[in-house]
Amino acid sequence: MLAAGWAAIVGVGAAWLLAHPEGPDPSSVLRVLADCLGATALGLALLRTDLFPARSRPTVWRSAVLVGGLWTVAEVALLVTAAVESFGGGIGRLSIASFGTFLTDITVGQLGVVTVLCTTALYIYALVGYRGNRDLSAVPIAVLAVVALVARPITGHMSQQLFGAVFVAVHTVAAAVWLGVLAAMTLTLRAKGAWALALPVYSRLAWWSVWILAASGTVNAAVKLGGLGGLVDTGYGRVVLAKTVVLVVLVLLARRLRATWLVSVAAHRTSQDESVIRAGLHICVLTVAFGLAAALATTA
Repeated sequence: MLAAGWAAIVGVGAAWLLAHPEGPDPSSVLRVLADCLGATALGLALLRTDLFPARSRPTVWRSAVLVGGLWTVAEVALLVTAAVESFGGGIGRLSIASFGTFLTDITVGQLGVVTVLCTTALYIYALVGYRGNRDLSAVPIAVLAVVALVARPITGHMSQQLFGAVFVAVHTVAAAVWLGVLAAMTLTLRAKGAWALALPVYSRLAWWSVWILAASGTVNAAVKLGGLGGLVDTGYGRVVLAKTVVLVVLVLLARRLRATWLVSVAAHRTSQDESVIRAGLHICVLTVAFGLAAALATTA
């Protein structure tokens, strides 16, 4: 999973090379780490739902506690960073009064508070599940994760368009499902039989996620750029092109995996270790796309 984190940072770095000086903000590094952790939290919750066969559902609470805690830390750091950027002068010059004003009077701060409250509640709920009642429903975790994931993106440039916030929310959740479920499987599935049951379900979820991402992403980019010329002439457009290339690579990779890995796993011919390695490689490519997307959010 550390490799996936570095891959996400590589995605942000690539976006910086393509878009500088139009963006992205340095906070994109924190943003992508938070987004990846949020996607994983959502994936852990979905593994415990009726989407997956009962026999393949792992115990996710320990992983959910870890992911929820790290996600909360990342969101708090992102909130402080946003406050510093808003007032300027560095973190040493950010007074408590100014930070309080940011949290209560500025939209970005208010949404940051909502996000942190959601991730904190998610962490506490997961801790209850880990310490005591492991039969708790994972649906509250899924709901909290979705709210936290979409709170920031829905206030971007698309929020000014009719149904724009809906497109952004759908895009965000689809991306989180694509990455998060596979990451959750990698963290929790410990037997090849569990992989044999869960991977076909994930494959179907990923297929739907790809089409939703492609459709909603096209609409978002078209509204922002206003024409094909912007794909080359602007930093935002160049990052969109890079993200599109990575998406095509992911689709081709997924097609290859469906023809080989999925068939082998379903026939119980692939070991758990091999499945983890294959999933890890796929996750690394996905997090590169997440890095580009996080950078895109702060590119003019």
